[in-house]
Amino acid sequence: MGVNPRAKILPWLAAVVLVAAVLVVVVLLRGSPSTDDASGQKPQAATPQRSTSAPAPEPRTASAPPALAAEPLPEPIAEAAPSEAPTKHPVDLEKLRELLPNNLYWEMGVPTKEPEVLRKREEEGRRWNELYGKVQSNTATEQEIHQYYEHRRKVSEDSIAFATMVLEQYGTQLPEQEQGLYALSIRMHRTRLEEMPRQLEDALARKNTQDQRREQWRGSGGGN
Repeated sequence: MGVNPRAKILPWLAAVVLVAAVLVVVVLLRGSPSTDDASGQKPQAATPQRSTSAPAPEPRTASAPPALAAEPLPEPIAEAAPSEAPTKHPVDLEKLRELLPNNLYWEMGVPTKEPEVLRKREEEGRRWNELYGKVQSNTATEQEIHQYYEHRRKVSEDSIAFATMVLEQYGTQLPEQEQGLYALSIRMHRTRLEEMPRQLEDALARKNTQDQRREQWRGSGGGN
């Protein structure tokens, strides 16, 4: 008994129809509008529109609270440009030397970098400090006491003379601070000169008292 040709074709035909139906369903599902666009129109990207309101302020970095903000820096002092020559100090030392040739300032106070001059100043200062120690300890002779206070008198008088001359010749050209320093030097040395006679008298009195005690000690046999 022979097989019917239609019977062989029907299964294949059914399979083809089923695949075609599945494809149609898939295509329909892909082309259907989403639930977010109920009108069926194709969604379009929103185009930027100009707003009539004021523009938003630009972002600004957070600033520190007023209490923690840095204080404003003071204005720097103006300095001369490197190409400009430094300002010359108004005091003319050569002129002052002519006016005060024997002033101790030229030996002990004038600025210098000469090693020999600095060495002599150091030695001179050490010598007067040692003599001062003898005066204070009552071991200096009467001559040494007078020598020490005569030197102090000379130092103070020459310091007053130098400072006074500077103010007279260049006072209006000096900064206020420098004028004040010269004026302070004058007052200080005037006070020393006023106190010096009493200090000299006290030193000589201590010297005499010490000599008397020494003589009493020797007279009592302390020197034997």
